[in-house]
Amino acid sequence: MGTRAIKQHVLDLLKQDDLAALETELALLQEKEVINALFFGICHAHEQIRWHAISVMGGAVARLAEQDMEEARIILRRMLWSLNDESGGIGWGAPESMAESMCCHKGLADEYVQMLISYMRPDGEEEWQDGNFLEHEMLQQGLMWAIGRLAQCRKEHLLSRGVEHDLPPYLESADATVCGLAARAIGLLRVASTAQTTEKTVMQLQKLATDQRTLRLYEQGLLRTVSVADLATQALQAVQELG
Repeated sequence: MGTRAIKQHVLDLLKQDDLAALETELALLQEKEVINALFFGICHAHEQIRWHAISVMGGAVARLAEQDMEEARIILRRMLWSLNDESGGIGWGAPESMAESMCCHKGLADEYVQMLISYMRPDGEEEWQDGNFLEHEMLQQGLMWAIGRLAQCRKEHLLSRGVEHDLPPYLESADATVCGLAARAIGLLRVASTAQTTEKTVMQLQKLATDQRTLRLYEQGLLRTVSVADLATQALQAVQELG
């Protein structure tokens, strides 16, 4: 099967509702061929194709890492490069796909979680300030989803790098998806850094708990519509349980 045919075959498979069946079929193909085709899927306009591509990308990259770690590193570096202005690309789906890959393979998480976190942080004059802050709200949406996903599977990787300090500013975003997913990530981390930070974060979450704007949330292979208020309320409950 040629490259173009493989791409079309993969995109056709991504239209399936059954994610488990989709993963089984894609596992029959060569990982590198699947991954190259999935790069078209993770930025697809159709949301089910896009999210299914992100899900199966994680497993494909993890399998590749088991065979050839350096080849898997090249894939993650390709995702990172797509987020840079110099790449000429946009980076749609890159943070989410990186998160899925790191969920599926601890070795990749050990090496690349700090790079993903850096996209939440601004660069600065000090040597340790090595951020790569993403200004585009669409990319921030993907980044907030990615942090929430990692909070589910690699929580200690995030907490050991202080990501709980980076999330609260996103609660102030004018974008419903960004602030909603930031609230969700805070709730999933279930941690407070200092009493002062906790009090401010609780106040922000309380404000968002009345925000009825909606967003699309993908988790466990399914898409659903939720409100900012729903996610903020759940996060508020998780944070207050720590008190």
